[in-house]
Amino acid sequence: MAEFEYGPAEFLFARFDGDRPSEGVVRAIAELLDTGTIRLLDLVIVRRHDDGRVEIVEPAELGDDLGFADLPVEASGLAAEEDAKQIAEFLDPGSAGAILVLEHVWARQLSSRFFEAGGMVLLSERIPAPVVNAVVADAYYELDTDES
Repeated sequence: MAEFEYGPAEFLFARFDGDRPSEGVVRAIAELLDTGTIRLLDLVIVRRHDDGRVEIVEPAELGDDLGFADLPVEASGLAAEEDAKQIAEFLDPGSAGAILVLEHVWARQLSSRFFEAGGMVLLSERIPAPVVNAVVADAYYELDTDES
């Protein structure tokens, strides 16, 4: 039986106003880690300074005031410096972003069973939360107005 050590991983990039994510972002990551929903494989902060200069910052360099030091990063280096530099092009001067590589722990067993059966996932696409919420809200609005 094929048992993968890691499940599918997702490379996320989130942009923030200011020079780092908020305490709420760190808390949300910590909660997902605590429940076992995800494993944090890598985390890198990318800053674009007002003069356009790009800085790549490891979470430990941000200090403990936000709780970054408590986040267990299990495979540092998956988000390469080249990735960070390319992604920095999406940042406005004076803003920052976080690159997260997250393992979807919930999908590890499913991935193992696909592989064991000679299969593999050929396409996986994430629909951003604002889009899902807008489409569902529109669908309920249309359903509600059709029944009126």
